[in-house]
Formats: sequence, C-alpha cells, structure tokens
Amino acid sequence: MSKALVATSLAAALTLALSGCQSNTSRTAQSQASAPATAPVATSVATIPTYSAETFFDTISLSGNSFNHSGNKLLLSSDETGIYNLYEVKVSDGSRTQITDAQDSTYSVGYFPKDDRILFSRDNGGNELHHLFVRELDGTIRDLTPGEQTRAGFAGFSKDDASFYVLSNKRDPKFMDLYKYDAKTYDNELIYKNELGFNVAAVSPDGRFIALNKTNSNRDSDFYLLDTRKRSAKPSLLSAHDDPANYNAWGFSVDGQSLYYATDARGEFRQLWRYDLATNEHSLALKADWDISFLRFSETGRYMVSGVNADASTEISIFDTSTNKQLTLPSSLPKGTLSGVEFSHDERFMSFYLSSDTSPRNLYHWEIGSDTAQRLTSTLSKQIDENNLVNSEIVRFKSFDGLTIPGVLYKPKQASATNKVPALIWVHGGPGGQSRTGYSAMQQHLVNHGYAIFAVNNRGSSGYGKTFFHLDDKKHGEDDLQDIIYGKKHLQTLDWVDGDKIGIMGGSYGGYMTAAALTFTPEEFEVGINIFGVTNWVRTLTSIPPWWESFKKSLYDEMGDPATDEARHRRISPLFHAKNITKPLLVVQGTNDPRVLQVESDELVAAVKANNVPVEYVLFDDEGHGFSKRENRIAASNAYVRFLDKYLKGE
Repeated sequence: MSKALVATSLAAALTLALSGCQSNTSRTAQSQASAPATAPVATSVATIPTYSAETFFDTISLSGNSFNHSGNKLLLSSDETGIYNLYEVKVSDGSRTQITDAQDSTYSVGYFPKDDRILFSRDNGGNELHHLFVRELDGTIRDLTPGEQTRAGFAGFSKDDASFYVLSNKRDPKFMDLYKYDAKTYDNELIYKNELGFNVAAVSPDGRFIALNKTNSNRDSDFYLLDTRKRSAKPSLLSAHDDPANYNAWGFSVDGQSLYYATDARGEFRQLWRYDLATNEHSLALKADWDISFLRFSETGRYMVSGVNADASTEISIFDTSTNKQLTLPSSLPKGTLSGVEFSHDERFMSFYLSSDTSPRNLYHWEIGSDTAQRLTSTLSKQIDENNLVNSEIVRFKSFDGLTIPGVLYKPKQASATNKVPALIWVHGGPGGQSRTGYSAMQQHLVNHGYAIFAVNNRGSSGYGKTFFHLDDKKHGEDDLQDIIYGKKHLQTLDWVDGDKIGIMGGSYGGYMTAAALTFTPEEFEVGINIFGVTNWVRTLTSIPPWWESFKKSLYDEMGDPATDEARHRRISPLFHAKNITKPLLVVQGTNDPRVLQVESDELVAAVKANNVPVEYVLFDDEGHGFSKRENRIAASNAYVRFLDKYLKGE
C-alpha cells in the first residue's frame, strides 16, 4: 500500500451525501422478476443479439488495488461470488485467491507496509456504519473499531510504518476524531478531538501536522494546519480570503515539507496549489481547463499521478519527477480510461485498472519502462461480444433559458430512422453529482434491449465550473427539472428516437427528479423509475444521519434550511402532490437506507396506488443506499426491463 496523496473535495462530499446510485442496482422482496434466458436471443434486428441481466451481471466488478510489501501480490475487492470480498492476485500468473467470505460487501484498504496483514472495511447490510478490520497472518479477523453506532475510516500509515491513523465517531456520532494505532499491538490513542466540525484531511509523514478542512457554506470552505507538538495550539487558518471560494487540503508531500490543497478561488475550475510549511509561501502546482480531481505519489515521490475531470471522463497523467517527463505506457494497451494507479514499494512496478464504455475495469501489472503490460483479470462475461455493446457520445443542447447543458448519450445498435427506439432520460444522484462515461452493466443492459439513454448533466452538476454548479441552489425541482425536460426535447429531434416513448429514471436525487417530473410535469414522460429517491424533503432534511453534521450547513445552503424553508420544501416534494401522478411508476428501495428512508418510498407507492395508476415496488431487505449484491442488481435490472417493456414499449 503506497503512502499516496488522495484528493477529495466539497463537491464530492456533497455528492456523496445524497447520491449512492451510480450504475449498479439490485434484488426484490416484494416484486421478484422471473429471469430471462442467459443465452443471447435474436431481436427484430437480426444482427443484434440481446443478453439477459444475468449475463450482464456475470461481469465482475473490481475495486481497490494495492501491492504487498514484497511486490508479488496485489489486493483487491471483487464481486465474482455475488458479494464483494477480498482477493489476493499473484502478479506472476494472475491467479486469484479469495481470502474473505462475508455476507456483507467487504472492501480492501491495503496490506500493512512490512508484512501481509490486511486492512479492510465493511458495514452491516448497507447501513453505512463502516468499521475497520484487520486480517491477521493466520487468517483471523479483528474489528479495530467496534461499536453498534461507530463509523470509522482509514487515514494512512506513519512514515516509519510503526503506526497508522483511524478516523472514528465513537466519541461523538456527529464528528470524526483522529486516533493513532500501534501497528503491532493495535493500542490506540486519541490525537485529535474534533469538537468544531472540522474534517481531517491528512496527517504529515512524521505525524507532527494535521491538515483540517472546514465547510462554511456550499460556496465557501477553509483549510487549517494543526501542530500537534504545541499542546495548547489551535488550528491555524491557511486560506484567508474575502470572496466566497472553496479551499480544501488534500495531503502532504512525501518529504513532509509541503501541503497540497485545491481551490476554485482563481477561476471556474479547481486548481491544485502547494503550501510550503517552512516559508509559508503558496504556489500553483497544477491547473487545467477542467477540475483537477486528484493527485498521488509513489513511495519516495518519484512518480506523480494526477487526474482531470475532462468533460465527464477522467484523464490521468503520470510523471517521473526525477526527469519531469510523462511516462509512456505500452502501445499495445487497449483504448480506455486509466484508474487506480499504484506503485510497488521499490517503485519498479505499477498496477492500474483500464476500462471503457464497453469494457468493465480490468487490472494490469506493468514493469515501468517495459514494452508490455500484463493483464491480470478478464471481467466481461464470456457470453458477451464487446462489439455488441455501445460507446457513449457527449452531446450538448440548449435549455429553456438558453443555457448549454451537457449529457452522455447511448444509442442502441438497433436504432435507425426506420427502426425508432424508445428512450430514457437518466438523472444522476446528488444534488451535485455527475453522469460520466464508463462501463455500466445496468445501462448497457437497457441499451442492449433497445432503450436509448441520455444521461443529462443538468445545471447543478459538478465538473463544469462553479457557476454551473450553483445554478440550481434552492431551485431544485424547478430550473434543473426544466433542463431534464429540454433534454427530452432534444431526444425528440433525433430521427432514430420514438418521440412518443420517452421515460425518466434515476437514483437518489435522480429518483427525486423522476418523481418530481411525474408529479409537476405529468404529461412530459410516459413512465418513471424512481430508485431510492427523496419524496419528502421536509422529512429528509430533518432526519439526515448524524455523521453529515460537518457539511450540513453546505447541504442547507444548497437545498434550504428546514427551519426556514419548509414551505418551499413542501412545494417541491412529490409526496404532497402525488395526486398529479398519472403515468406508470416503478419504485426501488433498500430497507437499510440511512439517507432516503424506506418510508419515503412506502408512502409514494401508496399515494400512486390511490390514483389507480400502475405502480410497482421493489424492496430489498439487505441493502442500503445503493445495491452491492449481485443477485439484487440482477433482480432490479430485470425489473427495469420488464416494467419498460410493458409500459413504455407497450409489449
């Protein structure tokens, strides 16, 4: 596990708050779909085979990626058994060994620096109360952060590898304190008591300094530096500024002499800056015409990896800091997006994932400077011909007020001017999320079955500058909904889309937008699929999980404070106006969801039933805000197609 600098941001934190649904979705307790055949079936367009959900989700999803201390193994999480568990991969031949067999999804953190003990995280049924665990060399597992209401996360190893840091809210459910653990005994001590609502960003390699972030509003944040050697010291503000801007510490340089931070103070997009701890000077480190997404270094800092969110895709650059030249990857690699770049401790080897719209992430191992990279995984179902899958296209259109809105469009291979297809507007989570390019089994399943998908990045989406990001503040269900409607109008201009058969679907905030569209513009869309979407903002904003406390003010700035904006929240909440819904609706929900409570979906379903409108309800008793179990994702995807075939295609 390299001592890497990893970037997060206010926008990402806010997106996390109400997103949760990207492209994976799952099973039912109340409405179980019958599984279609797994073998390809010929459609009316003879050359295009269709594949079942079981086949699409036979695809393996991978996450995490870290070298062990000797560099002969990699650790990752894989859902190849249906639930994410830990696997060790031999770099010599790519063989995998499953090393956990849990009933809840288990995610790798990494190896200990000097032996093959393993750190990993897991929650309980999707309740988002993640604990940090260690797997000992003999295979025994120990919970390092016990407690029914404890939420914890890993915060890095010290430079001497003798200790590591853990964030935990066990003292106060609202805030994450910082603890230092002995790497051998696991004895721990509280080293930063978080009583002011800061967020710990990073600890310096020698443990002396702690970088802290503080959210002031959804437009403004600061970062601080705490010197732990000064007992009475208070965090020092390093981002004094007059006009609203976001400043967020990311992490320290490998030598501990600098602190990197991101800010949008000097333009529309997030730039990366460096603060010199000795001279107190600030200098520009990295900028682009888009947001800088992250920065990380290899063990000694020789290699620097940076990412840019370029028009809904991530562009990664890898530099050799000793020569200031960019690494050239083997030309034999397939086209795709790089992610998860890690380096061995001796910096001779690099591992990374490569993916595309038509290919899920595959893991590669590369001896730096050599002509070839070794592919260690094959994650797409062997029953699927990648040539039958669809690449996306970035498309822009004008909204009601002339604002240009971007989106990611998927055109089914069956579609033509003589074979028009139904279409779906997909709305991402958030508020403040972003639909991005890349492989999605769920979306490819829908497209493969003849449904065009237009993932609209309505105003308020991240990735297109701070002005665009704030255009929906306290206008949710209004101006952003008009962007979605104008996205539908754009689809109707395409000669291969059946303009009379357009539906809407989305997860979390996208689920809210789905319900809002059917409620407030009931004649625009023919059907809706609401995946754990908010229906009652009055209740949701007063029942948020306690660990959201540090950015609650930011959320209220965007959505409105329930203490003062209840009237508007009632006005934009679909539940209070559900009598307007006249089009068929599918609702999907996880019982353990701590963000959008089950009662939200229960009440919406009951209200639509009272209208004598077709409504179907898929409820998972072992999932939360996002579906991690394969059988659930299969069942949900089957439910989507079955519902759309019946009510949108009219079969």
